[in-house]
Parts: sequence; structure tokens; C-alpha cells
Amino acid sequence: MGKNIVVIGGGIIGLCSAYYLQKEGHQVTIVDQSNLDSGASYVNAGYLSPSHIIPLSAPGVMKKGIKWMFDKSSPLYIKPRLDLDFFKWTLAFNKSCNIKHVNKAIPGIKNISLLSQDLYDDIKRDENFTFHYEKKGLLMLCQTNKMLDEEIKTAHLAKQKGLDVEEISIDALKQLEPNVDINVKGGTYYKCDSHTTPHEFMSDMKTHLKREGVVFYTNEKVEDLEVENQKISGIKTNKQTLKADEFVLAAGSWSSILSKKLELKLLIQAGKGYRINSEKETGISIPAILSEAKVAVTPMNGFTRFAGTMEIAGINHNINRVRVEAIANATKKYYPSIELTQEEKNGAASGLRPVSPDGLPYIGKSNKCENLTIATGHAMMGWTMATATGKLVSEIISEQKTSLDITSYHPDRAF
Repeated sequence: MGKNIVVIGGGIIGLCSAYYLQKEGHQVTIVDQSNLDSGASYVNAGYLSPSHIIPLSAPGVMKKGIKWMFDKSSPLYIKPRLDLDFFKWTLAFNKSCNIKHVNKAIPGIKNISLLSQDLYDDIKRDENFTFHYEKKGLLMLCQTNKMLDEEIKTAHLAKQKGLDVEEISIDALKQLEPNVDINVKGGTYYKCDSHTTPHEFMSDMKTHLKREGVVFYTNEKVEDLEVENQKISGIKTNKQTLKADEFVLAAGSWSSILSKKLELKLLIQAGKGYRINSEKETGISIPAILSEAKVAVTPMNGFTRFAGTMEIAGINHNINRVRVEAIANATKKYYPSIELTQEEKNGAASGLRPVSPDGLPYIGKSNKCENLTIATGHAMMGWTMATATGKLVSEIISEQKTSLDITSYHPDRAF
């Protein structure tokens, strides 16, 4: 028997949750504080990246983060501030930055990423979606021998885990990318990865869900939760009260704010990322990550996107021009023939990614609330993990056996 379900959050995770829930016969309503046309789901690099098996909380990252606190153009910028939630998150993040945790996290990251990639294939085929989607792999480009050694080491680990990856020489790189100059010492090539144009997928999905009877309430902020006996009976927005049998919390970086009303303290920090689009012909045909700069380059449908940085500085949408310039400068450094114009840089946009302390998403029900399923905390991997997350949410609410072991994603896990 179908349930009445409210999904809080209309980003990629919320839409994919609604997609699989409605396929199971549930009546779904999506509530979002925005107009569903901006944010992390629209400005990301569009990668489906099983290659990204190493969590953000890796050995040495905290040390780098402290060093980079004094450099606002750094790939990772953690703004120090007097905030208890930030302090707790930082302690948990630091605790996770060890090789034991990395080895434990790899299966959880890899499995959900591979499942998600298969599900993107299924959706495109089954629903006749037209969004741009290519399987050209991902290049990791390195300008220093130190970084090249690190990437080769990671590639060997990925290969041991069953991923299709190889080291690539400068000559081989020129054959792969003959139409653009690349200034690097070498790199690695993950043939297992794919890429999309995000706003096209979001448009296809919203159109499909509306056609299937999913109700959308946009520009509505959830202000409070009505809770009785560890169950949510309704949510109060700035416009109305919505009742339901089950609720899904997929509000991205805002999820921790709502979770506090249930005395559930989700450790999440907003990680701001930036993107610059260029509609001129760049000659780039294969997605790449500029390894030292941590900048992602994606040839999308009609333009090339340059995206990057992780700025942990609270929930805000301010555009830090220093970080925009850092992306543009890195682009020029790796691709000498490409210079982003001032107009392109002025058009930069940002999005907030919900970052958990251990690099794993929160997926599942908390012991604090019987009828709330949580789906957030994916950090830079939200696009990669979205479809699998949506399927898992549907399986949980429909009381089916989940496609994956979700123990490592439990919202109540200890740090």
C-alpha cells in the first residue's frame, strides 16, 4: 500500500528519492526553499566518479587545511570561527584523517558510486531522458613529480579494487587530447568514469516527476517539525502545514539545522564550490582534474565548465573573487592556450555541498525518529551517488531489502 511522503529538499538527492518512491506507488511531495534552478545540483562538475574512492578525510588533509587557513585561494579553505557545531565537526574530521578510516570507507564509497552509475544508465534508457551523458573517463593531470607519484599510487589502489584505470604518458595524453595544449608531467586515466551536463538531467527529472504526479512546493522554507512520540506528524513551512506518513530529509547543507529539532545532531558543514562556464571552443574533449589545484574541467553540452575549491565557511552564497581567480589561474597554468575572460569570471556561481566529517553520506533512519529517512552529507560526491541514494531511500521506506549494505552510512554512527 502506497504511503504519503514528503521530501524536504529538491536537489539531485531529493529528486532521485522522489523518482524511486513514486515508482513504488507512493504519493510524493517535494518541498524546497528555492525555485529549483540553482545551487550545488546545478553548478557541480557533473562527474559520475567511481574513481573517487578516497574520502576527503584522508591522512594529511587536516594538516594541509590548517596551513591553507591563511590562503584564501587554496583548494581547501577552512575558515576558523567560534561555532560549537563547527568545532564538533572539526574534531570528528580530524579523527577520521587516518589510513584505517580510509580503508574502511573505500568499499562504502565505491559500491554506491558504481550502483549509481548503472542506475543513471537505467533511467536514461527507461524514461527516454535526453540529458547529455558521455562515458569518456576522467584524467588526473599532474604538474609535479610528487603529485604524479601520489596519483599513480592511488590508481594502483583503485585497480586493486577492480576499477579500470591506467597511468598515462605525455605522448598518450596528446593522442587522447590532440586539440588542446596541456602543460603537465603526466597523469592517470580512469576509464570507469562518466560525465553529464547537470541542469539537463535536473530538467528531465523535474518534468518527469511532475508528469507522474509528484507535487512540488517551491520557495517554501521548512520552519518547524511537529513531533509526537518520536514520529513527525507534519512540517510547518512559511506558507502551510504538510502532513504525511513518512518524511525524507534531503536538504543538503541545511539538513543539520532541521535535524536539531529532533535532537539529532547531524555533523555537517557547508562546503562551497565555484564554477566558471566558457562557451568558446576549448578543444577539451575528456574531463580532467588538475591535481595540484583540485580544479575539475568538464566538456559539457555547449560549454566547458571549470569548477573547484572546497570552502568551509558556514552557509552563505557570497562569491569570493579570490577563489574564482584561483580556478581561472589554474586553468591557464595547465591549459596554456585557454584564458578565461573577465566576463566569464564575472558569471561565476557557487553551490553548497553538505560535508560529513568522514567522507561518507548519511543514508537511513535515525533511532531518534521512526518515520524520517535521512539522505544527505555526500560532499563532492552528491552527483555521483545520487541515483543509488534515491533507490536506497525508496527501499528503506518501502521496507525492502536494500541494494547495498547501508551500515556505514547510518545517521547515528559514532565519530
